[in-house]
Amino acid sequence: MNKAFIALGTNIEPRKDYLDQAIQLLSKVKDIQIIQKSSIYQTPPVGYTDQADFLNMVLEISTWLPSEKLLDKCQEVENELGRKRIIRFGPRTIDLDILVYNEENKKTERLTIPHPRMRQRGFVLVPLNELAPELLLPGLGKTVNQLLNDLPEQDKKDISKWKTAESEEE
Repeated sequence: MNKAFIALGTNIEPRKDYLDQAIQLLSKVKDIQIIQKSSIYQTPPVGYTDQADFLNMVLEISTWLPSEKLLDKCQEVENELGRKRIIRFGPRTIDLDILVYNEENKKTERLTIPHPRMRQRGFVLVPLNELAPELLLPGLGKTVNQLLNDLPEQDKKDISKWKTAESEEE
């Protein structure tokens, strides 16, 4: 069984519904088992900033699928939920990125593991740190917690746990 972490992000309404649907679709794949889910975080856009804030989270999964087949499944979920790739780093219904897959350190035309930009992204490191702070990232020689601590405060300050109206009433 393989262990992987997948980042989910969305900034087109209904954002929470897109996260829920993506998780549901992934859980229906017979070779994927969701082990744990991070909290949901609201984060400002990075790169292309003329767009709505994102909801981001990370899943830990177990899978029998090799990493390239897992990528295929993630892209099928994106397509099913209407993902359009019009503007690089632009608005999206859902984005699924494989962050880590076992201890793989590989780069192909389609897939780079660990994810090449995750160490610079608070919106990835914060929820990943919630699930696996001591995870040593292949090829980087640092844990998730160390990478998060190395990140400038500016890159973390606007990341906050997202609360729904229902959770505030509880």
